[in-house]
Amino acid sequence: MAASIVIEDLVVRHGELTAVDHLSLEVAEGGVMALLGPNGAGKTSTVETLEGLRAPSAGRVRVLGLDPISERSRLVADIGVMLQQGGVYPVMTPDQALRLFAAYYADPLDPADLLERLGLAEVAATPWRRLSGGEQQRLSLALALVGRPRVLFLDEPTAGVDVHGRATIREVIAEQASQGVTILLTTHEMAEAEAVADRVAIIHRGRLAVSGTMDELTSGGVRFGAPAGLDVADLSAALGATVIETVPGSYAIDADTSGSLVGDLAGWLASRGLSLSDLRSGASLEDAYRAVVGELALAEASVDRGLSGRPATSGRRRRR
Repeated sequence: MAASIVIEDLVVRHGELTAVDHLSLEVAEGGVMALLGPNGAGKTSTVETLEGLRAPSAGRVRVLGLDPISERSRLVADIGVMLQQGGVYPVMTPDQALRLFAAYYADPLDPADLLERLGLAEVAATPWRRLSGGEQQRLSLALALVGRPRVLFLDEPTAGVDVHGRATIREVIAEQASQGVTILLTTHEMAEAEAVADRVAIIHRGRLAVSGTMDELTSGGVRFGAPAGLDVADLSAALGATVIETVPGSYAIDADTSGSLVGDLAGWLASRGLSLSDLRSGASLEDAYRAVVGELALAEASVDRGLSGRPATSGRRRRR
């Protein structure tokens, strides 16, 4: 399948700071990719370059085969951008905003239908400043959709949205992908990425750390919850498999799920008066994310100690 988004050896610098450091990545047509990373990883700079808001310092990007800078006039009608905040005059109503945006396109979606689909019909005449945070987010998504885009860029699409609104946004994202729309979203909410994305890319300090399908990143092993600080060496011996504590109170077993394994685990905990919770097969996306970012941070700290002869500090300049 052809790639709608292509990033090749991208470098983005802000003065002396390298925000994106030789990043290469592709998103297939109709694919939904979640771009993850800690604050300062380079996510915003990457997406701004794809949107044509920032020129690359080196490397190249293509969206629908076009250069977002030099061919912006040909591309702009085919992309939709959902901002995390703002983008609408405070006194403008959802109905007014959607009709205004619709006027920019030759074949827009019906604003009234969009308001209904995103649960905004009842607040269609309410000024933006009086909308709840979730309503503002849903309107931002509607504005990104009104031009029938072929590529969608979504920035924290469910931030501040209630449970009902999240479900609606997830449904709309799935509908768009089923119609062949390519979606790149950035988020800090792992549950949302798991719910909507078919591929994930984790970047760290401007570089690609890992990418793959959700199954590739979350498959294998057994995960369970229990009180923090278990004697994992003793438990490993009892189970005949390696057990590690990924974060306090959360554990991973390097073995496939079986009735005997679960029985031995439950028995070991019960003999010590401890309870078992959150037993599941495979890692969560959050587990995978913590492992990748944690390993990179430890590696960097080791390098810094070797170079300086003392523990690393946090004095690095932040990336966007």
